[in-house]
Amino acid sequence: MAILTKDQILKRIQTADLKFKPSLDIFQLQAHAVDLRLGYTFLIPKKWHLTKAGREALNINYFDKNRPAYFDIIELEEGQVFDLLPGEYVLVSTLESITLPRDIMAVLYPRSSTNRKGLSVDLTGIVDSGYEGQLAIPITNNTDSQVIKLYPGERFCQLVFEQLDQAVDARQSRYHHKDIIEGFIAKHLSKDNTEINLIKKGEIKKLKSQYKIK
Repeated sequence: MAILTKDQILKRIQTADLKFKPSLDIFQLQAHAVDLRLGYTFLIPKKWHLTKAGREALNINYFDKNRPAYFDIIELEEGQVFDLLPGEYVLVSTLESITLPRDIMAVLYPRSSTNRKGLSVDLTGIVDSGYEGQLAIPITNNTDSQVIKLYPGERFCQLVFEQLDQAVDARQSRYHHKDIIEGFIAKHLSKDNTEINLIKKGEIKKLKSQYKIK
């Protein structure tokens, strides 16, 4: 694999292989990366919910088909900001929706200026080839006492693109072709629940023995 340079990224954009909506501006394109901007959608983890038994702590279980909503959703308007409290963790959408061709994958990294503010993008990771949609950025305020303002539209993280040796059919994530809110409030699990059912039963040895790579 090879990392795409600025000229290669531009060429892919011009041929409509690589797409950004809204389109990139001159501040976002770097020598071998693209800066993404913060969007307007913020998801704040809930700590409790109201049940028949009363006010109960919210236990996180993504394998539960009937799971409650784990996040409060805030949609900011233009000109509004988000105060991230000390120690607070939130998920934020990117402003841009992206479309990757099947022969390019991307890796998400925080910008160095993000880290210097005392923030961390906790779960940087791979964006699969063929993915279409916004990205969710997990952000934590690592300071003990400072409130950090987040501005929709600020450049916050970077995507580095890697050329694959051949095109692949990557598995589509729950956010493919969806906005961030749709992806997080979706109640459905995978159509094939074989792996999930084995994990819930604790049958890991059975999973590994019956589903070896051939």
